[in-house]
Amino acid sequence: MVRDIIEPLARGKFWLKLLGVMMIITGALQVLTIIGIVWAWLPIWLGVILFQAANAAELALNTEDPATARNAVDKLRLYFMIQGILMLIGLVLVGLMFAFGGLAMIAGLAGSAAGY
Repeated sequence: MVRDIIEPLARGKFWLKLLGVMMIITGALQVLTIIGIVWAWLPIWLGVILFQAANAAELALNTEDPATARNAVDKLRLYFMIQGILMLIGLVLVGLMFAFGGLAMIAGLAGSAAGY
């Protein structure tokens, strides 16, 4: 039963590891910038989580251990949870930027109209 459930995830281990490597590289490149140091740990952490999920899925497929399969799926849950939180934060920040930008535009228009 474990084999049937974990096999699709284990077949995708190459893509999990590839995405993990790309995220680690992205985080390492962000460390090189001054502002990127603040959040560079996030893509590195996410890359490590993907690597752990891929390795756990492969191990679960080979050993048919339910605990290892659960660990693999839990790592993916953690990855998507963190990505969802980051996406939500990003959308809120974009909304705030639009709101403040719109207010600045209105204030600028009002100021320029008062000068005429």
